[in-house]
Order: sequence, then structure tokens, then C-alpha cells
Amino acid sequence: MHPFCLMSADKQSDRCPEMERPPARSTRDREARQAPRDAAESKLRVLALDIEGGYGGSSRSLYESIRHMDRGRATVEVWCRRPGPVQDRYAAIGVPCRVVPAMPKVSALPRLSRNLYVFARAFADFAAARVFRAELVAAIHERFDLVHFNHEALFLQARWLRRRTRVPFTMHVRTNLHDTPFARWQTRVTSAAIDRLVFISENERTTFESLARRPAAGRVIYNIVAPAPDEKPHPQIPADGRFKIACLSNFSWYRGLDRLAEVAERLMATGRRDVLFVMAGDMGLSRSLPGELGSVARAGGTLADYMARRGVGGMFLFLGHVAEPEGVLAACHALVKPTRENNPWGRDILEALAAGRPVFGIGCFDRFVESGRTGFLQPVFDGAELADKIVELADDRALCARMGEEGARRIAELCNGPEQASALLDLWDGVWWRATH
Repeated sequence: MHPFCLMSADKQSDRCPEMERPPARSTRDREARQAPRDAAESKLRVLALDIEGGYGGSSRSLYESIRHMDRGRATVEVWCRRPGPVQDRYAAIGVPCRVVPAMPKVSALPRLSRNLYVFARAFADFAAARVFRAELVAAIHERFDLVHFNHEALFLQARWLRRRTRVPFTMHVRTNLHDTPFARWQTRVTSAAIDRLVFISENERTTFESLARRPAAGRVIYNIVAPAPDEKPHPQIPADGRFKIACLSNFSWYRGLDRLAEVAERLMATGRRDVLFVMAGDMGLSRSLPGELGSVARAGGTLADYMARRGVGGMFLFLGHVAEPEGVLAACHALVKPTRENNPWGRDILEALAAGRPVFGIGCFDRFVESGRTGFLQPVFDGAELADKIVELADDRALCARMGEEGARRIAELCNGPEQASALLDLWDGVWWRATH
């Protein structure tokens, strides 16, 4: 189990004081109360740097924050590292957005050998991005009051900019790094370069502070999730009587999608072929993967080939990358995330709950996925037990619907768009005020 896997406040408040319930909606951010902007001043000008282009949860979350912000208080311009569907979304709401592929990024990985490789490559990419870096500094000096780094993988860029600009920096921390020398160095560099951090849950804050060996300057702001109204089901998903479970993740070893083979085997062994796992994402496999997964990868196969080799291919539908996952959720009854990282609070989980879909997750943080209320949560993965829980919901669609309703209510309360966007804008305002007064 991940060393920083947390339970909700009701079960762990004595061990983690940060795990308190969010404040009432009438409560303003402390930083904004201390340093409100003068209404006569010009709007805060923010540059947001995004390592994605709409293909991942961090990019979608940034878009939702900006979409729900009060435009009378701030103007935001977004620079994305990759082209993708988010550029059209920004254009539709009148937010400037450009693609800058030279934007360097890197983040610590669990394995030493991989860290040596990715950091060596990152430093080479950083050196090669000389023109981009010069353009970035010039743009900040000319027209921005604050820079927001939308992912901790931009920490080297923040460190370099810190010595060349005077505007304040904020950064979203969206992942839990494994405890390695590289991760500890990354958190120390981040702490020194960034004025205020934004954590997507209490878990990221706890992990960051443990790695940095010091309290973090920042606060928890949950990702905004707004369900798409009347979303049409994805056309490739059959409208038959099978109980359909979505999985909205690209493959990686730590995301644990291969574990679903064990679940499918259990279902088939008990005669339950009325379940279909709908897989949306890139299912390519790395040749360095262990065991049979690596064998399939070295033969040029994907996760679909691995499932076929395990004899359960008929229980899976592979869609590839889906730009609008809401259509997948609309056609499914639930979502599963069998992660090896014990983190049941990612954007895919929040979007499923917002869409009224129960979630099968792994971990012990139950602010969002709560066993028996919004889905089923396993402290440790157990394929046979997970299969039994799937059967329970497949056989009781009324229970499935009630869990979905409770999940949607919870997300509407905790991930409210205007409230969370205002919290982020309040934090930006407070950081800017302290830097300039």
C-alpha cells in the first residue's frame, strides 16, 4: 500500500489535521481576506503553462477552472505543450491559447534507472529550448502579473524562471511522487521556486510535505467537475443488456489495467459473461514490463492482445483514445480504476461520479469513493472480491442507480465550479498582493 494512502477526515482527523472538511461556501480564502485587490486596479494578468493539450486530467482541470472564473477579476492566457482538443474549447470561451512544443517537462519516477534516463533527456531538452525560454521571459516581463504552472513536471522551468523574473509563481501539485532521492530533490526545488502550491487533494499535500521534510506553502483545492448535460452514448458501445464498466486511463504499470484480466477470469469462472469492460485510452505496452505483459509488448502487442492471451478478450471493448469521455460514461453503468498507486481521486473517478456512475477503486481515501455509498473501495486489490462486487451491482440496478445519485450529489458539493475557481483566483490574488505590497 502507498505509504501516504489516507482515509477521510471522519476516520483519520486525529492523524492528519489537514483532513478537515472543506469550509462552508460563505467562507473566503484566508489569503484573499488578508490581501484583497483594489477594484480600481487593472485585472490580474495570469499566464498558465499546461504540459498537455486536453488529453489528460490536468489539462481538463485547468480548463474548467478558467471557464468558471470571474473574468472581471483576471485575464488568463494559456500556453500548452501539446496540440489537442482543449485549444478549441479555449477559443470558444474567448481565452487566448497557443501551443509551444518546446516547453520542457520532467518529473521523478519510482525507478532509479528510469530517473537517470528521463532527467538526462530533460536537461538536454531544456538546453535545446533556448528560444522558447527567451520568448517566455520576454512575454512575462511584457504582459503578465503571475505565472501558474499547471503541473509539478514544470518545476525545472519554474526554477530557471525564478532567477529571471520578479512576478510570483503558483503551481498545481497533481501526483504523489514515490520516495526517491530524485523526488525529494524535486520537492525541495519546487518549494524554493514557488510562492504558493495548489494540491488537488489532501493526499498530494501529505506526500509533498513528507518528501520536502517541511510544511508546504499552499492549500487544497479540489478539481472542478461539471457533468455534461444530455451526453450521447459513445456509438461504438453496444446498447445491449450487459453491465458495462468504463475504464478511462492510458495504460501504465502503476494504473494497473492489466489487473482486470484477473477480475474477468473470476467472472467467467462463475458464469458471468454479462459484463463488458469498456477501455478508453492508449493501451500500448512497454517492452520493459514484467512477465507476460512484457512478452506481449516485445511481440508488438497491446493490452488487447494480453487480454486475448489470457482468454478473456471477449469481455473487453477497446476504444483507443476518446476525446470526449463523457460519451463513454453515458453508455456505461460504472467505472473501475484498479490502480497500484491506491489513489481513488483522479479526474476520471470524479467525472464518473459526477455523471452518476458508481466507482470501483483501490485505496483508503474515501472522500469521493465510499464503499456502499458511491461505489466500492478496496484497501488492497482483490480480483475475486472485485468481481463479486461487480456482480452485486449488475444484479441490483436500483442499488447502482442510488449509488450513482449519491456520487453526483457529493461531487456537486465538493467540486463546485464557481466555488473552486473562486478559491484559485483568491489564492492568485493573495500571492500577487504579497509580492507587490
